[in-house]
Amino acid sequence: MKTIGIIMGGYSAEFEVSMNSGQVVYESLQGSEYRLFRVILERNNWRALDDEGKAHPILSDDFSFTIGTEKINFDGIFNAVHGHPGEDGPLAGYFDMLRMPYSSSKQFASALTFNKAECNILLSSYGFKTPKAFFLHGFEAINEGEILAQVGLPCFVKPTRSGSSIGVTMVKEKAHLAEAIKTAQSIDHKVLIEGQVKGLELACGVSDHSGKISALAVTHIKPKNEYFDYESKYSGASEEKTPADISAEVYEKVMRMSEEVYKLLELSGLARVDYILENESDPVLIEVNTVPGLSKQSLLPQQALYVGISLQQLFSDCIANTLKSHL
Repeated sequence: MKTIGIIMGGYSAEFEVSMNSGQVVYESLQGSEYRLFRVILERNNWRALDDEGKAHPILSDDFSFTIGTEKINFDGIFNAVHGHPGEDGPLAGYFDMLRMPYSSSKQFASALTFNKAECNILLSSYGFKTPKAFFLHGFEAINEGEILAQVGLPCFVKPTRSGSSIGVTMVKEKAHLAEAIKTAQSIDHKVLIEGQVKGLELACGVSDHSGKISALAVTHIKPKNEYFDYESKYSGASEEKTPADISAEVYEKVMRMSEEVYKLLELSGLARVDYILENESDPVLIEVNTVPGLSKQSLLPQQALYVGISLQQLFSDCIANTLKSHL
């Protein structure tokens, strides 16, 4: 029986979101062919939980731990750490050095996609439509007139490297721009400012769990707030419809675009690509998520269930494909 660590937590503001995702993975895999341990990552406190919830310190030199006299080494890792260090590359590099299989994208792909500005610059160079954007590196003087001349109002001010809409502000008036930038900079000194794209909010999950890259489904998100913010994502303040009620032609276009993005960026495991559908026919790519939410209210699990894939099957297949690809 293979021993699998389901890692969750992390060092970012997405800690609780990650804990929820990891717990769903753990519960969904009960009764599977794997010996499972939850692994919680906090700064200077990596620990594995046994089935009774007792914590056992993880050794960073080989990511092992001991129960009694038994030393336990993992055969593979299911990554449910949103944000730093699980979604932005460091853990991928660590596991690569240990030659330990893990379920998410490689180090470079993770770092690139987590940097929204750099990722969208690359994707736009390949012909994908992205929002009008202005990038602040964190050391330059802020020229509000120059920013708004580029992106217009309303606009969205975002930390370049963050997730779950944490630190994101919708700005409707120039007077609120400086405070929004300050809020974003409290998360990341690099800030992305994007012009609003009006249209339907769409999300498409993509996976290679079957051994083949395949889009799952397209979901239409109807946030009760003005946009798909943290509350909308995790407090039920949104309505999601899978499949999205859009034309068959546009639905297929979003599915194939998402697969193309996945291949182009050389992603692995579960991913989600988010769009705004402009003019009911033109998908504008907003961002790529390489460790998408996996809680019961998250989008990708909903999409898997819609196409007839149970969460146990989805996660088990991800692990099997991970182990196979590292042979």
